[in-house]
Amino acid sequence: MASLIIRDLDAAVKERLRVRAARNRRSMEEEARIILRNATSQRSEPHGGVGSRIHQRFAKDGGVELELPRRDLGREPPDFK
Repeated sequence: MASLIIRDLDAAVKERLRVRAARNRRSMEEEARIILRNATSQRSEPHGGVGSRIHQRFAKDGGVELELPRRDLGREPPDFK
């Protein structure tokens, strides 16, 4: 197994890791291993484009139905004769 040393870790981050490890009844080292394992096992590319991600985020709330405006043909272009 490899070892990893993390220098200049913010004291607040270390404290949150300590509390999280205690809550999960693990050592800080084991908690850090689990966090790193989970973070590196996830897909790195988001699924779908930005529109799909927005849809997924709001789908659980029922989404939003917008009334689409009526589309007219528009006006005739000017005649420059």
